[in-house]
Amino acid sequence: MNFWKKILQEKGMILGLAPMDGVTDAAFRWMVAKYGKPDVMYTEFVNVEGLMRGRVERLLPILIYDEIERPIVAQLFGKTPEDFYRATVLVCELGFDGVDINMGCPVKRVAEKGAGSGLIKTPDLAQEIVKQVKLAVEDWSEGRVGLEEVAPSKDWVRLVEKFSMRTADRRKNASLTSSKKRSTFVRIPVSVKTRLGVEEDVSEWWMGVLSEMKPEAIALHGRTLKQMYSGQADWEAIGRAGEVVKKKGIVFLGNGDVKEIKSAKCKIKNYGVDGVLIGRASFGRPDLFSNKPQALRAGSLRELRTYTWMVEHARKYEEIFGGGTFLPMRKHLAWYARGFEGARELRSKLVQTNSAEEVEKILVNFK
Repeated sequence: MNFWKKILQEKGMILGLAPMDGVTDAAFRWMVAKYGKPDVMYTEFVNVEGLMRGRVERLLPILIYDEIERPIVAQLFGKTPEDFYRATVLVCELGFDGVDINMGCPVKRVAEKGAGSGLIKTPDLAQEIVKQVKLAVEDWSEGRVGLEEVAPSKDWVRLVEKFSMRTADRRKNASLTSSKKRSTFVRIPVSVKTRLGVEEDVSEWWMGVLSEMKPEAIALHGRTLKQMYSGQADWEAIGRAGEVVKKKGIVFLGNGDVKEIKSAKCKIKNYGVDGVLIGRASFGRPDLFSNKPQALRAGSLRELRTYTWMVEHARKYEEIFGGGTFLPMRKHLAWYARGFEGARELRSKLVQTNSAEEVEKILVNFK
């Protein structure tokens, strides 16, 4: 039984952290896993063409994860079936619990190239990509293919092996290279995350197209590509689309405008979905998925766990990503700094920091 159906069997629903480019990096997911522990988490999306054609060293850090995050799903995007196959073998080697195909990103530079939401326009290509990802999982699990068979060069293999060694302490079952070991390895499930359509809702047709390829799970965001993140997510449409998917025995999740766990549970009940992915509501709230998340309220910073979260998150970011740019961390600090007296003043200082040490000094002196 794959982990999607196992969670459903044990809990009756799935509450997961949605993948968000530029947000759900390894440090953020670690914080959410520690303080909230959603049922499933995804990496940021990583470009399959880039992984296989010269940008592997820059893109591999997107695939860092910690054991605390399991089940953890690697999300891939692109438009080349062959590169999806090869990148999936890499995902299997790195010990992920699942692989997800991004068919939902609405960003212009992605969709106009035929990737992300752009794949809704090319259903035959979308099906071929799912087919190749599933085939790669099968071939790897049966020992028919490994890193060397999919590698574009020997240098590529060396970079991947170096990355694997650097992150091995965060994983238990990475680099299962022998067919004997793989014979006992559960094939990782393939899933798809997508949208209602391009310019209008065609979700029932689109779910039929994807369901033909039998992914283990589909997550549907209740907006079209054209809408981006504007307007309201259409949960009525999500509910109708879910009826198509669930007839095939595929796990189905909805996504869009869910701000609290209570609301997520209502969506599951009212629209018949198996689960819900929550995205933007988690910003600055790593305990959102816990039984008793901290309420957003006015009060003293020192009375809130936010105070320690900021320092802990900043330190974890530096631990994982080393001495590189601190810039990606600043937005998280800004999201933490809300709901208490003086938050605006504090934000203006935090978004100029360059290290965890600076963050701590500012907080110690904050009144």
